[in-house]
Amino acid sequence: MGRLLIHTPEGVKDIYGAELTNKKLLASNIQKVIASFGFREISTPSFEFFDVFSSDVGTTPSKDLFKFFDKDGNTLALRPDFTPSVARSAAKYFLSEKVPVRLCYEGNSFVNSMGLQGKLRETTQMGAELLGDGSADADAEMICLAIRALKSVGLESFTVSVGEVDFFKGICEENGLDDQVIADLREQISVKNYFGAEEILREAGVADHYLELLRHAGDVCTIEELKEARRMITNVRSMRAVDRLVRVHELVEIYGLADYLSYDLGMLSKFHYYTGVIFKAFTYGVGDAILKGGRYDKLLERFGKDAPAVGCVFLLDDLQSALSAQGLLKEETEPVSWIVYDEGGRVEAIEEIRKLRDKGLRVSAIFYDPTLTKEDYVDYAKKQKISYIRFYGSIG
Repeated sequence: MGRLLIHTPEGVKDIYGAELTNKKLLASNIQKVIASFGFREISTPSFEFFDVFSSDVGTTPSKDLFKFFDKDGNTLALRPDFTPSVARSAAKYFLSEKVPVRLCYEGNSFVNSMGLQGKLRETTQMGAELLGDGSADADAEMICLAIRALKSVGLESFTVSVGEVDFFKGICEENGLDDQVIADLREQISVKNYFGAEEILREAGVADHYLELLRHAGDVCTIEELKEARRMITNVRSMRAVDRLVRVHELVEIYGLADYLSYDLGMLSKFHYYTGVIFKAFTYGVGDAILKGGRYDKLLERFGKDAPAVGCVFLLDDLQSALSAQGLLKEETEPVSWIVYDEGGRVEAIEEIRKLRDKGLRVSAIFYDPTLTKEDYVDYAKKQKISYIRFYGSIG
């Protein structure tokens, strides 16, 4: 039993030392960029009433939530995703606001999924939500925030892939697809199985030109290819979706960051609350997105506030893995000093320690253990990458 207690459950882990220091430094750099865009921090609870994350809201499936009961019998859930929590709190505290509200957050999210494939059940997320602005400028603002934040942590080789969920919805509406066919189609497209998606569309009698579009929907395409794809569309909703992407590109271009963009008309999200532009950032070293975001214009209505919104979330654990794989992790920059002293050297050592700490330096005060040798301390200090070690007293 004692051995079991020192291990963590599957899907969670301890973080310490350089890994934790680097993670905090990563978060600090991203937070500086988010703050520079005028966002103010908000902290929401780690758990909420179950209905905040229910299927009606369009977030994580119930089977993937950590659920439990309070003493009154209410069903609660650990947050799997920050966006519904921020939407709920914004509806509560900013119900009457007419001008856009900018909120940002940092914390852990929890997903009770058995198909982890090495993924953690508890992950750290940082994000920003722009509430009350339905413009393409707001979409571009969030995408530019994402790009600048990724650049701020040293990442250069990455792509922000942008899609529009109304493109998919427009095709479904035009062809009168029922809910089950749409659900099956979403599942196939979400896992990039375009052959399976094409088969579903053929059985539903969808026009050939949409099958051609679908064959290339998941391909990374340029803005020119996106404009060419628009000529093949025959429904207004999908046309407007592509027009929105073109407009967002033009705005990001003004910021000088359009080189990081690519387009994916087959992009969908497992979160069904997205209503328009969606985007994901990809880089080397991890098999999934390091950032996700998009527009969710109907989510706040669930909590009593009719307002459009767009946001993004940085997946810090995956981002840190990518930086490590690319050799781009910034190592701890502040050196740590050790002052080791015995009974006879205590006063002199503490005076030195006070002086160093008053200068803002990091110092560990260590009372000498006579069962160890001076060499033991020196060897361990080297392993811990301690920059400076000094002994006081009669330590041999």
